[in-house]
Amino acid sequence: MADLSDVAATDLFSELLRRLKCMPKSQKRLILVGPPGCGKGTQSPILKEQHCLCHLATGDMLRAAVAAQTPLGLMAKQTMEKGQLVSDDLVIGIIDEAIQKPSCKKGFILDGFPRTVAQAEKLDAMLSKQGVKVDKVLNFEIPDSVLEERITGRWVHPPSGRSYHTKFAPPKVPGRDDVTGEPLIQRKDDTAEVLKSRLDGFHKQTKPVIDYYTTKGVVVRLQAEKPPQEVTVAISKTL
Repeated sequence: MADLSDVAATDLFSELLRRLKCMPKSQKRLILVGPPGCGKGTQSPILKEQHCLCHLATGDMLRAAVAAQTPLGLMAKQTMEKGQLVSDDLVIGIIDEAIQKPSCKKGFILDGFPRTVAQAEKLDAMLSKQGVKVDKVLNFEIPDSVLEERITGRWVHPPSGRSYHTKFAPPKVPGRDDVTGEPLIQRKDDTAEVLKSRLDGFHKQTKPVIDYYTTKGVVVRLQAEKPPQEVTVAISKTL
């Protein structure tokens, strides 16, 4: 049993309140699918809070497993140090490990996985062994032209992480952070050329995955170009 003697009372009380609030919630296992800039990052924290789910981003999970030096993490580290891609089976194993944790008791949000039908089949097989399945696949549909406007207009203040948009959330002084007055930068990935390449890859990979889950009747199509509040309401209605 974990030693809780050094954990702050406020932290223990907060966690107790969270668990009490989550007790009546029904279990949900969700997959979020959408291109860069579609709004998944906005909706994930809301879903996590409302439904007491854990948020599983495979990249973050791999890094956490490596840092924690778990058996699967050590295997992943060896693979990555050789410059090789981590196998689907290894990623599934890390997901399997993660969803056993208490924070995932009510279910999970999978973001960035599965990217192929083979991965989807392996994920379903793993969940089936536990007697559960994917409940909903939220497909964030949005025209590529809207994404280009969203992404190429983004500017950030690296030291703080504050972000701006030339159209939707412009800084008070063009090119300058509102708080410090320091210069803003545009990330290398936030260009039309890089976006086009990423979108081409996304569409080729994702369509078969959406088709796969459509046959299972779990895909929900979201009009992700709408304002975030409207997308949140649409998701709530489907869940």
